[in-house]
Amino acid sequence: MLDKNPLHLITFISLVLASPLSAAPFDQRLYNQKGRTYSPKESMALIEMQEGYSLELVAAEPMVEEPAAIAWDGDGKLYVAELNTYMQDIDGKNQHSPVCRVILLEDTDDDGKMDKRSVFVDKLVLPRMIQPIDDRVIIRETNTFDLHSYRDTNGDGIADEKKLVFKGGSRGGNLEHQPSGLDWNIDNWMYVTYTNKRYRWKDDHIIAEQLPFGSGQWGVTHDDVGRNFFCTGGGENPAMDFQRPMIYGKISLPGEKENGFRTVFPLVEIPDVQGGHGRYRKSNLTLNNFTGCAGQHIFRGDRLPKEMYGNYFIPEPVGRLVRRARIVNHNGKIIVKNATPGTEFMRSRDANFRPVNAGTGPDGCLYICDMYRGIIQEGNWVRPGSYLRGVVENYGLDKNIKRGRIYRVVHESTKRGKKPQMLNAKSEELVAHLSHPNGWWRDTAQKLIVVRKDKSVALKLKSNVMEPKSSVSSLGRLHSLWTLEGLELLDNELLIRAMKDSDQRVRSAAIRLCEEKLINGNTELIPAISKMKNDPEIEIAIQIVLTLVRTGAEGGPAIIEEVVSLNKENETLKAITGNYMAKIKEAKRKSTETKFIALGRTNYQTICMNCHGSDGKGTPVAGTDLTLGAPLPRSPRVHGRKDIPIKIMLKGMIGDLDGRKFPGPMLPLESYDDEWIAATLTYIRNNWGNNSEMISAQKVAAVRAQIKDRKEMWKSSEIIAMAPIPLIEMRKWKFTASHRQEGCNNAIDGNIKTRWETGTSQIPGMWFAFDMGNERKINTLVLDSSGSAEDYPRYYSIETSKNGKDWGKSIITGKGQHTITEIVLPPTTARHIRVTQRGTSNGKFWSIHKLEVYAN
Repeated sequence: MLDKNPLHLITFISLVLASPLSAAPFDQRLYNQKGRTYSPKESMALIEMQEGYSLELVAAEPMVEEPAAIAWDGDGKLYVAELNTYMQDIDGKNQHSPVCRVILLEDTDDDGKMDKRSVFVDKLVLPRMIQPIDDRVIIRETNTFDLHSYRDTNGDGIADEKKLVFKGGSRGGNLEHQPSGLDWNIDNWMYVTYTNKRYRWKDDHIIAEQLPFGSGQWGVTHDDVGRNFFCTGGGENPAMDFQRPMIYGKISLPGEKENGFRTVFPLVEIPDVQGGHGRYRKSNLTLNNFTGCAGQHIFRGDRLPKEMYGNYFIPEPVGRLVRRARIVNHNGKIIVKNATPGTEFMRSRDANFRPVNAGTGPDGCLYICDMYRGIIQEGNWVRPGSYLRGVVENYGLDKNIKRGRIYRVVHESTKRGKKPQMLNAKSEELVAHLSHPNGWWRDTAQKLIVVRKDKSVALKLKSNVMEPKSSVSSLGRLHSLWTLEGLELLDNELLIRAMKDSDQRVRSAAIRLCEEKLINGNTELIPAISKMKNDPEIEIAIQIVLTLVRTGAEGGPAIIEEVVSLNKENETLKAITGNYMAKIKEAKRKSTETKFIALGRTNYQTICMNCHGSDGKGTPVAGTDLTLGAPLPRSPRVHGRKDIPIKIMLKGMIGDLDGRKFPGPMLPLESYDDEWIAATLTYIRNNWGNNSEMISAQKVAAVRAQIKDRKEMWKSSEIIAMAPIPLIEMRKWKFTASHRQEGCNNAIDGNIKTRWETGTSQIPGMWFAFDMGNERKINTLVLDSSGSAEDYPRYYSIETSKNGKDWGKSIITGKGQHTITEIVLPPTTARHIRVTQRGTSNGKFWSIHKLEVYAN
């Protein structure tokens, strides 16, 4: 059909004919008709909403400028991240100047509109994360992994206390592609985008734990049971990695988004899309596909119609719209569907409507954060000569800056909920809020109890699970369980009782909450989990598989096989289990290792702890700076070659180590059997930050036989001589590789955070080689990939050469199974050594964070 709108025709022809190296000139007529700004009232009149819904203005410029993220504290005060330097001109100059702010907005008369503004923190570099903890607020800026807490100690709305609560170091890269989020989930962990880490508040600071993967771009949200929902603008994916919590890795299933879900239906007829000509409709110049999705949110409030609860809202700033999606659980498969087919829940005719964040408010309503500006893309996408720059200049979008609006979505039936007063509320009151119909209240109450570490409410929380009153909802029982987890008060009896709850969400959570106990060798919960395999809900079957695969619990593989057999017609379980087949095999290996570690812990606590301490750092000698035993965390004698700690444990050791003296020797323990020594060393090698492959009883037996005639203890000088070749010497060698050769030296820089990597998935034939300058007798290589947990070589071979060109046959082959790959060589004299990767692993690089070479 021919488009008869002359503005469309002129603009389309100019876009097609214009040279990519010449920008279209500013057109005042286009600006006046399509690019100009509007007052909040005028702009709201240009927004179409689903029938029955409307917007209320909460705040607008000059009270708020360039808002990008919002979060409420326990008293309902609103913190807003202002990106005051973001794209203030078309070239994005001075974006990293430290002049941005987090502001505090308050509604002092509770009329629903903010009337007080304070600059809570200023002089920031593009703040991108806000998480109120109690009266402290965690903030992360751009270009850093550091997290700081800020507090207003005198009530003037301005933070006067700043503390570093997590030191992560610097972070580079384009500001659009850096972590965001810090979403406090029901499991008491905070989740972010991009990086494969999650964070937890513990003892007034934050700790981090590695996840199998990272995901998303701007924003992360969660549902009632803790599923993470991510999206990415760069990848044009509005909903991803949401099937199960990210702790289980990325699980995507066919059909999880209904057909056509990515198609959008905007009103603004300006083709300012980074995807160029293929990303807008030629008939009316509107965006045709999600491309800028950001700040997504699962609505869990109680003041909009019930049909809205649990819906997934996706702001699309490039399309000037907000999608409402229904979440459907079809036999265990989570599916997202457009709740308003053929249109959008919210869409504007105002070119400057730029929704970038959404949230459930304390009053039970949905909030939308509108950055309200002309350019939404960062400067890299609007460079001179780019398609996008011409459009921006043509419509004058670069002129529209320093504004912002925050809206409340209401229904014609809405009555706003009351203002919270939780920060100073007693913990008993907070326990009652765990059953509140508004998810924001439940989350905030749980968070405050956990942060306070208030165990005085333990009996009440346990009663909510064991003997719940009618006032305790099923979600109240669910939050009570997770609050107890945050207080470290879970016990077997409680978990087994929760597995019998009438609500499958509670039963499923109870299984998941067994995981840390299973990982630590608690086998008493296995029979209870096994009984759950006959539960009629498919969610329970799926959770059993996820939990047993993750923990590698004893007997887990057999239970998994039974669960799959009982539900063999369920396509979702079949698909998820198929994704985990390799991990199920790994679980069989882990079950042995877990049992071994539990035995080793008992051995260590009985014999070794007296000298080495409960933390492995050595028991202090009173009145001195000495310790009875040598420190074990990250000790070079502990990880790496297995024979070294075995030799020490069998024959003992005497002398100084690492410049430290000890009051006595390490006594021989060769009277203990091979399994005892293997289990104890496996525990030591996997505790206090150590992460090394298990030691088998067979390995101990082999070393015992090798040194059976030795009568005296090892001298520490002998043990040190068994250490790898010093890095200072290795740095004189020449390193080459099949991939990314320029990064080879990262494997010998002494920094476990850096690495050599292939930069692409493992395939046979990749290699890493080094020239030692002269021939040496080499006996062991250790490849440490502990900084990238799953980047170990799947299969490997070792070749040698005299000239670096003519390589002989493999002298040894093997299979990598752990972050530490120890390769014990047959008697080998060589100058050139090559490690060849011979396996395949989709999505996993081959990485070496640390290379150790041992010579005779």
